[in-house]
Amino acid sequence: MNVLAIDTATPAVTAGVVRLDGVQVLAERVTVDARAHAEQLTPNAVRALADAGLGVDELDAVVVGCGPGPFTGLRVGMATAAAYGHALGIPVHGVCSLDAIGVDTVGDVLVVTDARRREVYWARYRDGVRTDGPAVCAAADVPTGAAAVAGSPEHAALFDLPRQAPVYPTASGLVRAVADWNVEPAPLVPLYLRRPDAKPSVAKR
Repeated sequence: MNVLAIDTATPAVTAGVVRLDGVQVLAERVTVDARAHAEQLTPNAVRALADAGLGVDELDAVVVGCGPGPFTGLRVGMATAAAYGHALGIPVHGVCSLDAIGVDTVGDVLVVTDARRREVYWARYRDGVRTDGPAVCAAADVPTGAAAVAGSPEHAALFDLPRQAPVYPTASGLVRAVADWNVEPAPLVPLYLRRPDAKPSVAKR
């Protein structure tokens, strides 16, 4: 079973092709540029497929990170995943992007990524399984007690904890974050975690 894995919830624009049996990464392309999600995602996916020696007709499923992340980034990744699924008639599985980082950690680990506005997105994991979150708040308000930290390096540095290696969601992490490949995937729902800035105007009486 060949899976296209994509994520645009962080500055990393990730696209990879993974063979589900043994979670074998056949190819992966990553561009770290917070302003280039729309420009880089499709080329990265096309190049990953070429590197893997596969055509789009040989894909059996898509998995996409649904955040938490900024509106524009998530919209690019999820719309692209949905387009592949619709065009090819294959299932699209959505996962928490923090899980795609946390699944590669060992012990009690806090995963943090940039939420802008002097805040972080965070979730806590024990041996790769999420135990708390995801949530968004100022770094000072994140619950303490973890033994290590992973995720965005510049924001992980806000916590006085040793670092674990995972930084951005990987193709293998996205695939392993899917709870059950044998069930019909739920509709894609973005994890914005914030209310939209735009508010409907109140009609004057």
